[in-house]
Amino acid sequence: MTEQLDFSALWPLWPELLAGLWVTVQLTVLATTGGLAIGIFGAAIRSGRPTWYSRIWGGYVELIRNTPFVVQLFFIVFGLPNLGLKMTAGEAALLAMVVNLGAYSTEIVRAGIQVTPKGQWEAGRVLGLSRLQTFMRVILPPALQRIYPALVSQCIIVMLGSSVVSQVSYEELTFAANLIQSRTFLSFEVYLVTTGIYLMLSITMRQLLMAAGRKWLGVQA
Repeated sequence: MTEQLDFSALWPLWPELLAGLWVTVQLTVLATTGGLAIGIFGAAIRSGRPTWYSRIWGGYVELIRNTPFVVQLFFIVFGLPNLGLKMTAGEAALLAMVVNLGAYSTEIVRAGIQVTPKGQWEAGRVLGLSRLQTFMRVILPPALQRIYPALVSQCIIVMLGSSVVSQVSYEELTFAANLIQSRTFLSFEVYLVTTGIYLMLSITMRQLLMAAGRKWLGVQA
């Protein structure tokens, strides 16, 4: 006996999926902005002379890159309150995504900086620029050009990883899909539609970020 698919039953529930999608988009925008800012800051620290704070930052990077995202999320949600740091599910989800992307983007940006010729630093000093000005105006732009596609891919991975935050009852897209499935029992239909939404979101995010890279950084297509 062949089971008939029933996508029509999902039409009245589209507002719930769209609400979850909107939460996912907001979470992604904030996490991407914060994570990339942390990554650039961390790359600047890690690219300089070895110091105690660069070693601490290196420990943070290794810790995050070698532990599962869901464990990091659970530690923030259930572990930090024992230290007196209480936050909502949304705040915890955002913090977990920012911390995760910050670690990965640190190493990606640092890779671009490391292949920058040493003469660029010397050129900045000759021009009378401070080390910070040299980094921001001379070193960072071409470094970002080199690693921009990898950085975009990592941002998309973090966006897709946001589906995990449904485990702490944050009402994003996957949470909405799980809720609809539990009421309708249309597992195949619900998760097929959700898969399509994530696919379109990933493609749209890549196109927007690459367009921004071409406009602001001169990244080649």
